[in-house]
Amino acid sequence: MADPQMVRSSDFNSGVALPAGLDVPALRRAVEYMERELADLVEIYHEQANVFSAIVGIFGCKALDSVSNYERHKHTHTAQQRFPDLCRRGCSVKDPKNCLESKGSKRPWAIQAHYDHAGWYIVWRYLVDPTESLEAGRPVIIWRVDVVYLDRTDWKYEKSGAGALGGGRTHTFGIKNAAKTLRDKAVYHRADVVIRGGKPVVRNGDDEAESA
Repeated sequence: MADPQMVRSSDFNSGVALPAGLDVPALRRAVEYMERELADLVEIYHEQANVFSAIVGIFGCKALDSVSNYERHKHTHTAQQRFPDLCRRGCSVKDPKNCLESKGSKRPWAIQAHYDHAGWYIVWRYLVDPTESLEAGRPVIIWRVDVVYLDRTDWKYEKSGAGALGGGRTHTFGIKNAAKTLRDKAVYHRADVVIRGGKPVVRNGDDEAESA
């Protein structure tokens, strides 16, 4: 069982709005599970960081399916391709207020998707800490968890850079003014991690977090 001090209750903000039925104890158990399981997969990050971010989102989905009243979409293929990953048990996926999408990201603010659906989004912000300076035995740390309800108007289209000559990426949607949109949406934020130079780092003395 995980050391209860690894995910401190004091790092949670109970004032952040959550989807109906989702609570802080469930999120705490989810973070503990994810850090424990992702420790064995850290080499994937060094091979393909974008793939690892997807894995973080998948493990977040798996964790919530086990510890909360949100369950994975009954049609796995649909969940892999479209919104949502999870739905509140006993509710319809047709109501976005019952739906929850799980995403992993190593970036401090951005949210990207291949669609612009309205609904609840949970973003597991992680960092890879190979020296285990934050927690012994935890080379992957979930340092912040953002939970936010987004409408279609919150998304902006990001044109694809791919073309007939190759290169680029597929088109995506991103959040408008992500730092502003996500301000005060962190239900979990480790006090010993701040954003410096646009990336999460271990807090030194009187460091203050950057707003963007």
